[in-house]
Amino acid sequence: MTHSLRACSARALSAIALAAVVSATPAFAQDATSAAATRDSHFDGLYIQGFGGYSAQSQDKQERLKFDTDGDGSYNNTVNTVTGANAFSPGFCTGLARGATPAAGCRGDRDGAEYGARIGYDRRMGDWVVGGLIEGTKSNARDGVSGYSTTPASYAIQREMDYSITARARAGYTPGGGALFYVTGGGGIAKLDHDFYTTNTTNAFDPQRDGKMVWGWQAGGGTEIMVTNKISLGLEYLYNRYYDDKYNVVVTQGSSAGSNPFIQASDATRIKSSDKNFDYHSLRATVGFRF
Repeated sequence: MTHSLRACSARALSAIALAAVVSATPAFAQDATSAAATRDSHFDGLYIQGFGGYSAQSQDKQERLKFDTDGDGSYNNTVNTVTGANAFSPGFCTGLARGATPAAGCRGDRDGAEYGARIGYDRRMGDWVVGGLIEGTKSNARDGVSGYSTTPASYAIQREMDYSITARARAGYTPGGGALFYVTGGGGIAKLDHDFYTTNTTNAFDPQRDGKMVWGWQAGGGTEIMVTNKISLGLEYLYNRYYDDKYNVVVTQGSSAGSNPFIQASDATRIKSSDKNFDYHSLRATVGFRF
């Protein structure tokens, strides 16, 4: 009797266990299917992102002021005194002059914060993602160059980005969903603001083409991680370069004497920076929402 009861109990427990496994199998399969579907939806479709980070200037130690003294449009002249000596023999510095002579020192180019927002669209094809985006950026980085004349006096040109609007493509790899590793590149326009400073109080100075739009490009890469089904966090690096070769300053006689170096070859001299590009590096943190 006891043996018969034990056998019946064992068969009953086996039947209950089998029933539990059978009933649980659809639920496990549904969860697995749901997780796979979620992973497959990552980095696919429309999204918006905000970002903030740091702009670091590309240091150009060879940057200097260059001059067009004869009005031919070529900035390849030397500003000479009436005796034929180089009026800018004291030299140049990368940044803003602190005074009328090199001994006063020079403030270097300034790095700064940057921030902005973008809207984009991705298309996922298996573990690969391709897409495009449009973004607007504000950077506080500044680039300057100064020269010193024998007067003595200093002359400085500084530029800073007001804003930029760019369009970029991006392509990346997402192994199993959840994280994307990508490269990106494209072009756009930027509004650059320029300032001119001088300790010379006798000549007249007329800056040309301030605050104009310039063309440029960006390239870099980054990573983006989904922290929920809709929200992502990421890190991104970009190299930015904008062509800026139009801004110049026209120097005329003003109240100076006729022997003034700026009017020896013609009635005016034009000054501009030797660096044709405004370029900097960006390191950003991103936060995004996917629709």
